Amino acid sequence: MKHLTLRQWIGYSGFVLVFLLTAAVAVWRGDILRAALDPQIPFQTYRPPPAPDYAQPSAWALLDARVQGSGAANVFFVHSTTFDGGRDWNGAIGDKKADAYLERVVLPNYAGPFARAGAVSAPRYRQASLYTRLTLRDDAREARAFAYDDILSAFDVWLGRHPTGPIVLAGVEQGADLLDRLIRERIAPDPALRSRMVAAYLMDAIIAVENLPADTPPCADRGQIHCVVAWSQVGAPDDAAAHRRLRRATVWDERGQFVDLAGRRPVCVNPVTGGTGEARVPARLHRGATNATGLEWGARPALMAREVETQCRDGLLRHSWPDLESFKERGSWADRRKARPYNLFYGDIEEDVAERLAVYAARAG
Repeated sequence: MKHLTLRQWIGYSGFVLVFLLTAAVAVWRGDILRAALDPQIPFQTYRPPPAPDYAQPSAWALLDARVQGSGAANVFFVHSTTFDGGRDWNGAIGDKKADAYLERVVLPNYAGPFARAGAVSAPRYRQASLYTRLTLRDDAREARAFAYDDILSAFDVWLGRHPTGPIVLAGVEQGADLLDRLIRERIAPDPALRSRMVAAYLMDAIIAVENLPADTPPCADRGQIHCVVAWSQVGAPDDAAAHRRLRRATVWDERGQFVDLAGRRPVCVNPVTGGTGEARVPARLHRGATNATGLEWGARPALMAREVETQCRDGLLRHSWPDLESFKERGSWADRRKARPYNLFYGDIEEDVAERLAVYAARAG
């Protein structure tokens, strides 16, 4: 048997080492990238970025933005997570990367369905980082709860600009979580304000039924107003993802802290029907998915209807996947863990808010 030379030993050893390192990165890549987003300091000793001044237009991504022919409502929209993390638990106002993602992806896909309802306003806020949604640590929960004060301040300033008339609340992912608390603490206790709220749309978030006050219940059908349309979506055949979603879900408690879902029943209002029914809804009733990423504000995207079958099951919205290139998973590791860069229910939401506004107008008139 031929003996290997020293150079050959070094070469083979180097090859094995590179192979092992490559395999390790492939296996633990997610953990490595997640660790890179960890601020590595306790939230209690963390100094957050300066608070925004909502009297200034720069504190708003949209401020009473209208499109031609829009309706009479005023829409308060709270965006999803756009800040990845790193040194900070909460993102500063004016972070260029986060703002670019907000304007390119989130606003066209998720605020867009409300553009024809009326004037849309979307505050910038010291959002909790993406990292806080990838861990159940107490620090992360505190960072998420911290963002609520900004939303409350923005809402009060916005409400001062719109003291009368119908209002619509809309939020996606982290934004929906924050509106959940706002509804309970600010809307529900105020009869005058509650009577102005046409509906609240809490998209792609787990909301506990018990958190919604009796006067702002889940919407039973599209003829109901002063109610909440909320759902958390997952692919119909992906039971493992559904289990993870429920196991890792957190909701507000009465002290304003995030706690485990722990057996509480999630709200599921099917956006295709606008109600809480649990029957399977065929794709022929679906009004349209779209990928509006990159569109300018006010440009209405092309909708692909009759593509998605839905069903509320075990508190989650289970749905089929459209076999279209626009809805393939893409983007960086971090981007693939944010709210989806397309909206499977754009047309359904657009139709839902229009119908509820019509009901509101008929009762008011």
